[in-house]
Amino acid sequence: MKRHTLYLLPLLLFLASCKTDYAELPTYSANKQLQAVVETPAGNTRRLVYDREQREFVPDLNAGHEREVDFLPYPGNLGFIPSTEIDKDGRGLEVLVLAERREPGTEMEVIPVGLIQLENYGELRHIIVAVPSRPSERRVDATSYESLSKNYPGAKAILQIWFSNYNKSSNTKFVGWRDEKFAEKEIQRWMKL
Repeated sequence: MKRHTLYLLPLLLFLASCKTDYAELPTYSANKQLQAVVETPAGNTRRLVYDREQREFVPDLNAGHEREVDFLPYPGNLGFIPSTEIDKDGRGLEVLVLAERREPGTEMEVIPVGLIQLENYGELRHIIVAVPSRPSERRVDATSYESLSKNYPGAKAILQIWFSNYNKSSNTKFVGWRDEKFAEKEIQRWMKL
């Protein structure tokens, strides 16, 4: 019996050391729902990012210092769409999930309801805006851009103001809103093949 324990212990240590590679999760779940991975929880003022090498969520650094929002906290759960890649650094397409606070590493099935277009230093930046696919987890009961616009115009205004002001040093400018069809095309565009 002790002999089995000797073999079992290394196996358990190995399994405990395995970490999920969130960037390599499928873009769509087995239920054919878009997936999002939370990096920075709603309500945070410090931005977290997923480090692919360490497979951990770490503080986002700017000139060696933790990046901190010098404005109101994040209005939703900021993260990325897994198995998408928008640059040579391997960053995934950003998503803001309008839901109660979720911890870093939370995987969620979501429904895109729109897309925010921003400009940073002359470069276009797209952020998918989504809600949880489970109705019981939604605080914003919208499943399309039309229902978001009609029922929650204040939420759209808040997001526009927040993203235009949260990082003064990035010179971010709000460009516009796009609907869920545009968001879906953007997801398809950046999916890794």
